[in-house]
This record gives sequence, C-alpha cells and structure tokens, in this order.
Amino acid sequence: MASTFTPLHDRILVQRLEEGETVRGGIIIPDSAKEKPQQGKVIAVGKGKSNDEGKVFPLDVKPGDEVLFGKYSGTEIKLDGEDYLIMREEEVLGILKK
Repeated sequence: MASTFTPLHDRILVQRLEEGETVRGGIIIPDSAKEKPQQGKVIAVGKGKSNDEGKVFPLDVKPGDEVLFGKYSGTEIKLDGEDYLIMREEEVLGILKK
C-alpha cells in the first residue's frame, strides 16, 4: 500500500478476502451475481473509543486479524486502486483464529 491510512477513533480498515471462482453444474457465475464475501483482513485500526471523560479504550482487533462482518457493514472505499471497507469495531461479528 503506497498511501498511509489511519482510521480515526473506533474505526478499522478491512480488505475483503476473495473466495475462489464458484462453478455450479459447469456454469461460471459472473462477478455481478456473486455475493460479496463477509470475511476480511484488518489492515489498520484507530486508537480506540473514548468516553465522556476522555479516557481511550483500545480496540480488540489488530492489524492482521481475520474478521467476520455483516453483509451490509461498513463503507466501501478505494485506495491506491484497491477496494477496502471502513467500519466501526462494533460492526465486526467476530475474529477468526487459525
């Protein structure tokens, strides 16, 4: 990534993990008909959420984590020709461990 991007507060930058090409009954499904994956890799995280007193609570996710998120979570953006999602940490459903 040529640009440096740091999300603010409790937001995270996620890159979707692409699934392999799906073939059902010998028919190749076009990209427009495929559902977007709901799994991604965390690229960058913000400093954390702050309360009314100014105390910052760090995020549970960190760069490199693989996460699951909802179908309509986040905002799609394009940086340096790559597609990413920016979402709040609360939109993450869970962290995948391998």
